[in-house]
Amino acid sequence: MATYTTTNPTTGAIEREFPKLDEAGVQDVLHRSDAAFPGWRSTAVRARAEILTRVADAYADRKEELGRLIATEMGKPLREAIGEAELAGEIYRWYAEHGPDLLEPEALDPQGAEESLVTTEPVGPLVGVMPWNYPYYQVARFAAPNLMAGNTVILKHAEICAASAQVMEEILHAAGVPEDVYINVFAGHEQIATMIADPRVRGVSLTGSERAGATVAETAGKNLKKAVLELGGSDAFILLEDADVGRVARTAAKARLSNAGQACNSPKRMIVLNSQLEDFVATVTSVFAEATIGDPLEKGVKVGPLSSVKARDTVVDQVKRAVEQGATLHTGGDALEGDGAFMRPAVLTGITPEMDAYSEEIFGPVAMVYGVDSEEEAVQLANDVGFGLSGSVWGNDVGRAQVVADRLAVGMAYVNEHGTTLPGLPFGGVKRSGFGRELGRWGMGEFVNTRLRRTAKA
Repeated sequence: MATYTTTNPTTGAIEREFPKLDEAGVQDVLHRSDAAFPGWRSTAVRARAEILTRVADAYADRKEELGRLIATEMGKPLREAIGEAELAGEIYRWYAEHGPDLLEPEALDPQGAEESLVTTEPVGPLVGVMPWNYPYYQVARFAAPNLMAGNTVILKHAEICAASAQVMEEILHAAGVPEDVYINVFAGHEQIATMIADPRVRGVSLTGSERAGATVAETAGKNLKKAVLELGGSDAFILLEDADVGRVARTAAKARLSNAGQACNSPKRMIVLNSQLEDFVATVTSVFAEATIGDPLEKGVKVGPLSSVKARDTVVDQVKRAVEQGATLHTGGDALEGDGAFMRPAVLTGITPEMDAYSEEIFGPVAMVYGVDSEEEAVQLANDVGFGLSGSVWGNDVGRAQVVADRLAVGMAYVNEHGTTLPGLPFGGVKRSGFGRELGRWGMGEFVNTRLRRTAKA
């Protein structure tokens, strides 16, 4: 029975169906990944780097094709989709260029011995569970460092991203990654749990919801497996009194509309001094109301559909409930009539701690704007949620903004930018946003063994 289905969120039409892995296939995948590990770990580091360079080249060469594919799968506007394909390629290239140095042995202070040497070694087969919102980027964050390190990968993508998952596997194999070193699986949740529990699998990385993260962490913990979790976020965007209100408000609005607001590190909570609130809300509302909504493949479209009608309806219901509980709706918030998963971007103010919207993640094009009386109140509000992925502070006095940013209880704090993602920067959160880090040297360090070799003096 087909469980992986491509339903075009622009038209609502089912375009492709993919058969799910059967139970015999689960054991076959585990055997293949485990059997491939010794050969891959013994492959020269420079050879692995050359393969990742070819992967990066393929992403660059095929970026428009790749962009069109995910625009159809999950609704990302084409320009953003092409940009994501380019970023994924840059991640593979970064690890190809820097990975060999990161894997070099490190000589320590001998401390009375002839030599104390630390080496970095792969751990074995890994399971990656990836989400639909950034189909290429999320996989690259996990696959690139771990393939470079010498681990083998079993990749379970989101059910709506089967076609792009297949293309990614094709690119890796064509570049020289052996077929059993990277295996794409159309597996169900119970099958993934079986894989995580199997002693041949040495770790799991998940990007997804808190619920999924808790389930994976429980299974990994019971079986003494390392886990990296990148979960939800409700990022704060703090505007200081010396900032250019109009310019920063437009930046905040455009950032929130990117990917139809479907990003864990999108600036979901915008915190502004009450003296600036009216102007800020007016600008954000104007940008939201004027944003072109439509087919993500059409030029000029800024906001495509959400990933599915179900996802759209969830966000619409969250906005409706916020209003029912006393919030003020300035624009949008309703589903568009007709086929597809479209909604009008919404701006909410007047949200209080008693309302559901105060503490939950809204995964769609919804800006929640808060007014505060002081910088101190802004920081308290920013930290008064269970999430801790990232946050940003905006102001002309950079030193002051840095001081405020250092008070945010997050894994990533930005000054005068928000959510910047680059291959060499660590990515990850604290609190309910998960644990572990991806990208840069930190991403290379999650699923490796640090091995000490100490030689005494003769």
